[in-house]
Amino acid sequence: MLYAIISQDVENSLEKRRAIRPTHLVRLEELQDQGRLILAGPHPAIDSADPGQAGFSGSLVVAEFADLEAAQDWANQDPYLISGVYSNVTVKPFNKVFPI
Repeated sequence: MLYAIISQDVENSLEKRRAIRPTHLVRLEELQDQGRLILAGPHPAIDSADPGQAGFSGSLVVAEFADLEAAQDWANQDPYLISGVYSNVTVKPFNKVFPI
């Protein structure tokens, strides 16, 4: 089943994000290589594809996991959460309707 992992950044997270990003991306690349990643990316803190120093307010990952517990376990081990980039993470079941 698919799960949405919705993460909220702490204030002024940009420098921490930059430092931890390579490790964070490795885990997403593993999901992608396994064919389980639907989409992933950050939420810019301002209405811009390149928010510059404004940084990001959080992230969204939609991926396939065996169950909610597996999705939550994966989310709990995210380097951004462990290092304090994320203040909280919500994991919810997700039903993809579009695109078909």
